[in-house]
Amino acid sequence: MAKRDYYEVLGVNKSASADQIKSAYRKLAVKYHPDKNKNDKSAEEKFKEASEAYHVLSNSERKQNYDNFGHAAFENGGGGRGGFGNFDFSNHFSDIFEDFFGEGFGGGRRSRRSNNRGSDLRYDLSISLEEAFSGKKQDIKFSTSEKCDTCSGYGSKPGHHAGACSMCGGHGQVRSSQGFFTVQQTCPQCAGAGEEITHPCSACNGQGKKQASKRLSVTIPKGVDDGTRIRLSGKGEAGSRGGGSGDLYLFINVHSHDLFKRSDENLFFEYPVSIADAALGASIEIPTIDGGKAKIKIPAGTQSGKQFRLRGKGMPYMRGNDFGDLYVQVNTEVPISLNKEQKELLEKFREIENEKSNPSIKKFFQKAKSFWKN
Repeated sequence: MAKRDYYEVLGVNKSASADQIKSAYRKLAVKYHPDKNKNDKSAEEKFKEASEAYHVLSNSERKQNYDNFGHAAFENGGGGRGGFGNFDFSNHFSDIFEDFFGEGFGGGRRSRRSNNRGSDLRYDLSISLEEAFSGKKQDIKFSTSEKCDTCSGYGSKPGHHAGACSMCGGHGQVRSSQGFFTVQQTCPQCAGAGEEITHPCSACNGQGKKQASKRLSVTIPKGVDDGTRIRLSGKGEAGSRGGGSGDLYLFINVHSHDLFKRSDENLFFEYPVSIADAALGASIEIPTIDGGKAKIKIPAGTQSGKQFRLRGKGMPYMRGNDFGDLYVQVNTEVPISLNKEQKELLEKFREIENEKSNPSIKKFFQKAKSFWKN
């Protein structure tokens, strides 16, 4: 079966421009692509026919040969029989993908700009538990790279612009054939930027950024915990050749406290009381994390280890207006270095003690007697 005229296949005339030829091929390739027309042999043949036509007419030398000699110009293997030829279909697939994803296979110029994005930075910030409770503003100072003011971060001398990379033609990607497959990888010459700077900026040597010492005022929110990470968008290193800045991450370290121990939004501390206060009862005054005081009434006969809960006296939640609780554990302290009078009083107390006053002691000895008996 005789081949159709390539211009007829694409629906353009001989005077069509390269862009018109490319546009016509794109429409046909999208319409007859095998993925959209599964098990449709006629669509597959039309796709191959359009691809062969575009392969010839998209190249000025091949187009001139075709205009002069028609299909005969390629009948000895120059263009390949049956519509396949010896050309790389992946090149044409990339043109199709441009319709959906922008310029060039894999995302085009926008993707390459993102490849020039600056690095993220980490800053470790130590604060006290009181500062974590109330929040704070603090100035931090760190070394980073900032956008070059002379070239506005693009790397080229003012008045000049970067040109397309000579290796990848501005695509940022290069392809190499490995048997039947075609492998695409980042261009080693421009590192994916797709551009070459022919007149580098003298202030930054073409990098688009310069090292600088930066001072920044940061806000630490109420309720941050040890290990909290805070992201400051765009405060990291400047990008190169017009790329965006990276982010700055604050890692919070909350120092341990002399009184309070923290678990999430709750606080704990131990309060020592004397035997007399535990036995007779007492009203005690305890510190709170906000710098204030709170009163707790200890009932008579309070045992060592007893916990008292003060609602809303803990740490604030980072999100919302609620607070955790404060737990106070009472620990009874046995007196040491007794004087003569204290010893006499305790001896007298021991003499008049009875089992009713010490139920835990009574219960223990009952269990012990049972154990020894058995």
